[in-house]
Amino acid sequence: ADEVKAKLDEISGLKDQHVEFLVDVPQIDVKVDLVKAQAYGLKPGDVRRRAGYLMAGEEAGDIHQAHRTFDVNIWSTPNYRDSLTDVYNLPIDTPDGGQVALSEIADINIVPTANGINRENLARRINVDAELEEGHDLGAAIAEVEQALQEVEWPIGYYPQLVGEFAERQAASQNLQRIAIISAILIFLLLYISFGSARMALMSFLSLPAALVGGVMAAYFTGGILSLGSLVGFLTILGIAARNGIMLINHYQHLEEYEGEAFGLNLIIRGAKERVSPILMTGLTTGLALVPLVISGNLPGHEIEHPMAIVILGGLITSTLVNLFIVPALYMIFGNRNLTPAEPDAGAMAAA
Repeated sequence: ADEVKAKLDEISGLKDQHVEFLVDVPQIDVKVDLVKAQAYGLKPGDVRRRAGYLMAGEEAGDIHQAHRTFDVNIWSTPNYRDSLTDVYNLPIDTPDGGQVALSEIADINIVPTANGINRENLARRINVDAELEEGHDLGAAIAEVEQALQEVEWPIGYYPQLVGEFAERQAASQNLQRIAIISAILIFLLLYISFGSARMALMSFLSLPAALVGGVMAAYFTGGILSLGSLVGFLTILGIAARNGIMLINHYQHLEEYEGEAFGLNLIIRGAKERVSPILMTGLTTGLALVPLVISGNLPGHEIEHPMAIVILGGLITSTLVNLFIVPALYMIFGNRNLTPAEPDAGAMAAA
């Protein structure tokens, strides 16, 4: 624990590093000498049991009286355990019917021992605590802590475990990843329902990762740490990119089916021009709303909002470019060329 604390002291961004406070109390430590015990025909277990019930008592049975049960404990008289000298002279029965002093067959010492032993999941634990200084990123600090823990040579049976706020965030991130998978499936289903074509839905869905490039680059150039807020930002970008893609492709289909626009370059250019304004306005209004969070920096209390705003702002740039350039190009290659203009309404022809 002291070695771990020393490692934490070297990490910038951490403060108040300390080992869990435990008060040492004196304890009598008895170690049976196997050679001496065997000379008297004793086994270590025999010595421990005999000394144990003389010092602390031992339950021998029960007495039932008047519908009540009473435990029967065997214990030595106080003169056997009043002082350390009494413990040295504690009589241990031998197989031949004699007795031998405990000090003759065991090493007895007073050693300092922690006044309490904490356990978790049936294993002993001791906490080494530290706090994060204001203005420092938790993810970056955790990365340094993990690196420092890898440099420690752990005895057999010992292992480090990070708990506290980090563990809670990690659990939240894992939960968010599961939700992200479900969200991706739902997005694909919505695309399929909207376009009425598995090919168009797959084309639009596969273009969505390109919209995340700006968010990845923004996160990289601002520290390279992907936090819970960053993951939320990526999901937001996916939603915005999917929405703009649906709006653009549906408009292409509308122009072909209802306005008689022939499939080709003119259709692609016309559809993009007619939808460039709502796509740009979506990006601009969302981006302007996030600018204050980005400019304010990673202040205390903004550990989630700040990285989320950075990822969304960067992703808005690439998602807008994807919807204005890549999606039209993909539609030009994979778009449905079999749509025919809708037949004019018979009533309208008669009126004409």
